[in-house]
Amino acid sequence: MAAQIIDGKAVARSVREQVAREVRARVDRGGRTPGLATILVGDDPASAIYVANKRKACAEVGIADHHRHLPATAGQDEIAAVIEQCNADPEVSGILLQLPVPEGLDGQALTALIRPEKDVDGLTQLSAGRLAQGVPGLRPCTPSGVIELLDRHGVAIEGAEAVVVGRSDLVGKPVAFLLLQRNATVTICHSRTRDLAGVCARADILIAAVGVPRLIGAEHIKPGAAVIDVGMNRLNTDPPTLCGDVDFDAAVEVAGLITPVPGGVGPMTIAMLLRNTVSAAGLQP
Repeated sequence: MAAQIIDGKAVARSVREQVAREVRARVDRGGRTPGLATILVGDDPASAIYVANKRKACAEVGIADHHRHLPATAGQDEIAAVIEQCNADPEVSGILLQLPVPEGLDGQALTALIRPEKDVDGLTQLSAGRLAQGVPGLRPCTPSGVIELLDRHGVAIEGAEAVVVGRSDLVGKPVAFLLLQRNATVTICHSRTRDLAGVCARADILIAAVGVPRLIGAEHIKPGAAVIDVGMNRLNTDPPTLCGDVDFDAAVEVAGLITPVPGGVGPMTIAMLLRNTVSAAGLQP
């Protein structure tokens, strides 16, 4: 029996609607409108599209847009000054520095300047430390979206055996910590893992976030498992196509629940960014 396919677009739409209601309620109570400062350096086409999509989503739910666009020639100190301005601005609830920044700039050092209560990407070392220690704080958007999808589909996380394929700071490690905080038994797999298929096949929850097209096949999946595919790989076909880290056609025949690519985890990232921005507004005077 084929797996149930998760509609990430529908879940993301529900999250956005909830955020819009929270923004209206906050303003109706006399509170300040949540605001997001997106900082784009240079004119990379992909980055420009990502930022435009985030700004559009903010407008749709009533979050104020405090966009900053700096030229590719901007120096480290100039960008740092903009971040500090946003840190000090009470109208800015959250700050997002679009990565990667142009060559010659230190994106990690710039990101570290963002105050943790405005770190809506959850990427600073302070935010990562809070996550690792289970201290309340803003969490990375894509990992939070993964947990939201599992919750919305009634997947029991507590006591489950979860396997995360990938150990990146952006997705693999944070989602492992989030699962651990929900009392799952968590294994992280990576390029040195022996018998990847055998480890993965034990998982009640399998999360693929490694960036290798169709790495995960039917032999990696426990029958009935929840399979969350975070991968987004562009194949050089004609026309170009997208695929995930999971061989969807093979996996759908074994899994109990599965995300497609596109249309699965992807839409959740911006939805959780919006939620984080409202949460950040609540952390500030």
